[in-house]
Amino acid sequence: MKQLEPATVAELAEALASGRRIHLGGAFSKRAMGGPVAEADVEISTRALRRVIQYEPADLTISVEAGLPWHELAALLASHRQMIPLDPPFAGTATVGGVVAANTNGPRRRLFGGVRDAVIGMQFATLQGKLVQSGGMVVKNVAGLDMAKMMIGSMGTLAAIATVNFKLTPQPEAERTFAFHSTEADAVFNWRDRLLEGVLQPSAIDLCNPSAAARLGFTGWTLLVRAGGNAAVLDRYARELAPFEAMDQTIWRSVEEFTPEYLAGCPTGAVARVSSKLREMREVMESFPGPAVARAGSGVAYGYFAEPGAAAAWMSAAAWPRVIEFDAGYAGDRWPLEGGDFDVMRQMKAMFDPDGLLNRGRLYGRL
Repeated sequence: MKQLEPATVAELAEALASGRRIHLGGAFSKRAMGGPVAEADVEISTRALRRVIQYEPADLTISVEAGLPWHELAALLASHRQMIPLDPPFAGTATVGGVVAANTNGPRRRLFGGVRDAVIGMQFATLQGKLVQSGGMVVKNVAGLDMAKMMIGSMGTLAAIATVNFKLTPQPEAERTFAFHSTEADAVFNWRDRLLEGVLQPSAIDLCNPSAAARLGFTGWTLLVRAGGNAAVLDRYARELAPFEAMDQTIWRSVEEFTPEYLAGCPTGAVARVSSKLREMREVMESFPGPAVARAGSGVAYGYFAEPGAAAAWMSAAAWPRVIEFDAGYAGDRWPLEGGDFDVMRQMKAMFDPDGLLNRGRLYGRL
């Protein structure tokens, strides 16, 4: 397969207009996500597009090319005590475009939102060789159709993201992490509920079943809480979470990278993602036969399976909205409950890529 790495956005647009079947990506760190791409004629990577186009620290905005490594963007912002708190997995290898196209995020989504909340503008290249601009460099922009939102989570099946504009968030004055462990699921879910009903607003509330907790060095059911603010706020957290133990902030890197680390040690494994109501989360977590990690304040849980057969058995029995998020050879239906809005997604695909040339099959085998 021919491989291309366009050095400019104009070259990217030209490469897409070739009329060939294309496998599109950045660093291809998430090849196992969403499903395999059908046979292609050319592989196009955006990794050579790595410029910072415009950065206005005082305005809390930045514009970068899609191939910029995510960790480099994070380091640049941290030098100005700013951040884009998405906490995506594969952060050490992922590109900006890959994070946006895959709509990946992590523990702090509960407080700060996801990719759709962080992106304020975008330029993307179409299969017709056109460069389309959507949004701009201001947080509130109501001019025209916000087409950038269609690219978020599209897995590169519609167009190639060329540049992305983000709104930025100041880093908190200080942060602390607290952990609660119990042999009983009741105890951790009761604490989860107390946090959600209280006045304090942690940036992250993650829950691990005993199998996942063991991989992080803990015992039993574990609830992890991340808090930010001034000294008075953090002292109040310490008082109200007296049964919790204080943890080093570095634990969150292990939580954020749980999926890539699991797959690195289990190449035949699969990861299921479930969306549920908060009151259903305990049932979801107890249904997984192996490790499971939940964003306990937002209703999203991830279950980990050592081989595709076990994942298929669980998928067949589960009733919640679910997908196989990552796999290395899963043979079943990756998205059994596609929802009523899927017809709109098909129409969007037909509008941008009527011949099915771009990352065909990448969106859970559906598009």
